[in-house]
Amino acid sequence: MSVNYAEGLSPYENKGVCGLPELFDSPEDVALKVKELVGFIKAARHVVVHTGAGVSTAAGIPDFRGPKGVWTLEKNGLKPDVNITFDSAAPTLTHMALVALESAGLVHYLVSQNIDGLHVRSGFPLDRLAELHGNMYTEQCNSCGKIYYRDTAVPTVGLKLTGNSCTHEKKNARKCRGKLKDTILDWEDSLPEPDLETAELHSRYADLSICLGTSLQIVPSANIPLGTKKNGGKIVIVNLQPTKHDKHASLLIHAYVDDIMRQLMHHLEIEIPEYSKSAVVAHSSNPSVDLSSTSFTNGLGKKERKRKSVSKDKTEGVKECKLEEPDLLHTLQRNSLKNEHFVEPYAVKDSESNVKPDLSGDAVKPKHNGCNDIDSAYPALKESASCTIRMCKPTVKTENNTVS
Repeated sequence: MSVNYAEGLSPYENKGVCGLPELFDSPEDVALKVKELVGFIKAARHVVVHTGAGVSTAAGIPDFRGPKGVWTLEKNGLKPDVNITFDSAAPTLTHMALVALESAGLVHYLVSQNIDGLHVRSGFPLDRLAELHGNMYTEQCNSCGKIYYRDTAVPTVGLKLTGNSCTHEKKNARKCRGKLKDTILDWEDSLPEPDLETAELHSRYADLSICLGTSLQIVPSANIPLGTKKNGGKIVIVNLQPTKHDKHASLLIHAYVDDIMRQLMHHLEIEIPEYSKSAVVAHSSNPSVDLSSTSFTNGLGKKERKRKSVSKDKTEGVKECKLEEPDLLHTLQRNSLKNEHFVEPYAVKDSESNVKPDLSGDAVKPKHNGCNDIDSAYPALKESASCTIRMCKPTVKTENNTVS
């Protein structure tokens, strides 16, 4: 499928402010700001990274609101000049740097608005990733909720049926036979609530949120980093164009994301791995912090929140640093169970073992905290098994205390 997947979306009038001029900090300023960012990361307890289209432009995938972005050109009756497909695009330096930072324990969660699947293909672990707008390489059963990861882009967008059927076997040994649909959101589609809640929770708990290559114009995704600021943390924005949250940032860097990540990794003395197509990584090798019992869950509720641009009269900024906080109708207990992910024809591996399971069947189940049976792993949460979940429920010891 062409990387200009936007042609398959429904018509939508307000696509935000497009074509703003790009700003470039001087090399000297960039060097100083990167050193400041290094200090922020080393001092941080919990770091969340938020990525937008700007992290994938180096892979040949156009952004949306840049000078040559999809929506910018559309206003003039033009289309982006691209000669690659999603299948031929490869993870960029930034994608691979984030994999290394997560492995080193310096990045704890990643929230992405991108649908290109490059974070998953780069090897970033699924249990540390929220893909708020979908993934071009995933299909989900409309009956049992199982997720299939493909090695080629799915043929549809907008949560439409792909023509494939679910092959998951139920307890009675019968196949589900539900219909599979893509996971790409159209305008005004509701974001996957478990992913959204987990992204908000990690951002509220974080003392550092780093926004890379995003104009922060699509809500509710754009407002998630404000949870960090609200709870006393810092926001860093790396983007060529101004954003509506610039005034809330502790550090603004106007430069290409790859250039910043290259310098950052040099100062941290962490090698950026080369990309090689391999298995989807289900679990991080680093311990997680269970946040479901913390005060940061306050305000998280079961309420549909739709993908849309900020209205034009609000793009200049926000009056106060405040997240929308719907009534708390349920707890994050439903998020503590990671839905089973099926992978065809990729293998799944845990990053700590690097063992690839047998691919002889139609689908492969990653482990759930050492237990392959979803019901025996979490008997109290059987009814939640149909949810699309990105987060397991670990109980780990942190440096100073035990979190459960």
